Amino acid sequence: MTEPPARLNGGSTPSERRYFLNIALGYWREEKARQAWLLTGAVAILVLLTLGVQLGINYWNRLFYDALDRRNGTALLHDVFFALGLVAAAAAIAVCLVHARMRLQIKWRGWLTRRLIGYWLADRRFYQMSVVENEGSNPEFRMTEDARLATEPIVDFAIGLATAVLTAVAFVGILWSVGGTIELPLGGDKISIPGYMVFAALAYSALASVSTLIISRTLVERVAEKNEGEAELRYELVRVRESAETIALLAGDADEEARLDVTISALLDQWVKVAIQQARLTWIINGNSVFAPIVPLLLGAPKYLSGSLSLGELMQLASAFVQVQVALNWLVENSIRLAEWNASARRVGALAGVLKSFDERIVGEHGTTIVLGDSPDESLHIRNLSVAQTNGSLVIEDPDLVIAPGEKVLIKGESGTGKSTLIRAMAGLWPWGSGSILRPTNATIEFMPQQPYMPLGTLRHVLEYPKPETLRSDEDIREAMQKCGLQHLSARLDEEDQWQKILSGGEQQRVAFARTLLKKPDIIIMDEATSALDQLSQARVMSFFENELKDATLLSVAHRPELEAYHTREIQLKRREGERSVHAVQRTYSPLRRVWRGLKKRLSRT
Repeated sequence: MTEPPARLNGGSTPSERRYFLNIALGYWREEKARQAWLLTGAVAILVLLTLGVQLGINYWNRLFYDALDRRNGTALLHDVFFALGLVAAAAAIAVCLVHARMRLQIKWRGWLTRRLIGYWLADRRFYQMSVVENEGSNPEFRMTEDARLATEPIVDFAIGLATAVLTAVAFVGILWSVGGTIELPLGGDKISIPGYMVFAALAYSALASVSTLIISRTLVERVAEKNEGEAELRYELVRVRESAETIALLAGDADEEARLDVTISALLDQWVKVAIQQARLTWIINGNSVFAPIVPLLLGAPKYLSGSLSLGELMQLASAFVQVQVALNWLVENSIRLAEWNASARRVGALAGVLKSFDERIVGEHGTTIVLGDSPDESLHIRNLSVAQTNGSLVIEDPDLVIAPGEKVLIKGESGTGKSTLIRAMAGLWPWGSGSILRPTNATIEFMPQQPYMPLGTLRHVLEYPKPETLRSDEDIREAMQKCGLQHLSARLDEEDQWQKILSGGEQQRVAFARTLLKKPDIIIMDEATSALDQLSQARVMSFFENELKDATLLSVAHRPELEAYHTREIQLKRREGERSVHAVQRTYSPLRRVWRGLKKRLSRT
């Protein structure tokens, strides 16, 4: 039976925590396992040493108060030096434990974040998830902040739980041995209760824990809703920043402010719900912290007054009782952080589940996908291709094409006929549909969208993106810039800036052509790649396909009729009457037509 996919929105599924643990615990199984186990071993040793110091301090309570009760100054002085040694040991161990704990948290969080980013970027899932509704909900928040919140606390919890268990076992032994038996009058007889301090500690802890669990039963959901609200606000703020110019030109700031106000109000309501739950917990947590030290003194007072316990033993019991409470009430004290961790772990697990099953789900939902393979020759073969939307409805049906090496093919059609979707399928970005696309083996492909990507870094890095295997000389780069009309930027080649904002739309498209000139790919796929250029600039860059890039195979989507002169064939996408899907109609441009278009092109230059 197929395992249900993890959801990124709404409630959790049972598999979310399993997805999280499966990927997160790989730190102890995979390439960094040695590092993980060394850090874990160091933390474990330091936890044991911390327990040893706590036992020493508990024993010191007995020695100090017994010496105080006997008014023995010499013994008190010895106890003071003993305490100083315990303090020094405790401080040194605590420093080492903090260092080891934080290194484990940092290394684990870094490993998990890199692993999630690797899964997200692999096989272009980051693009495919971005076009699927409700998939990849705020993945950047999940891979960074949620990954931190899901790993850092779990180290603290592991240390806290181990310490709690060891402390409970050690100090329960002290309560049993030092507290001894108490005799209580019952009717005319007496009833003996051995280890009564242990039973009292367990009963008191159970009462506090059950009360806390009842009060905080909805805290996990409230925290999950709050985290989702935080991610949504960040997402909307990023969208406003990225679209700042368009929003400003449209005078849409008031509308954006109103939308953000709604999101903030919803987030604040979620925070209020979390605050209410935490306030309820405070009744138990604070009340317990005040009352717990008093309980053992009240329980031990009769034996002390009868002479069965010395003052030192009574104080040792009081200290041990508090330590047992801290250990047994560990869940109580950490319930809020456990809720935070659970919510974040579920969100990371949901993302991990989607990343893990995304490819399987594409096939499972529609039965088939577009197959990318190697061509039997140097041509680009498109066989029985049907391109679908992500919901399975057909967009383009059964085109069958062979595009020879060096051929220039123009894809045209009305808006909404799926031109961009078709070329994304050819570029390997769009798997939804059926049929096959066979590309020449080892062919290099360059995809040129309408809005070119301008990475962070120097202008040199922008022009060479992604980084080439061999560095290109300044002369080659400046020559490509000059051919594309970017010579005015040559002096800024090694200047680092936000080029996405500095360069105009036309300059960015010319940068894309300069990139292509430097790479000289075998296949070039363009989607309105000259839409921001004037006719002269467009003619300048398109002439590359008659000279520098004449051997490259070109597939381009464009509306401008003057671009026909640079292509040898046209694929017209048309919707037949009464049908929802689109069919491809081909025609080859006659030599006379191309000559006429070329003449018009030269006339337009003059």
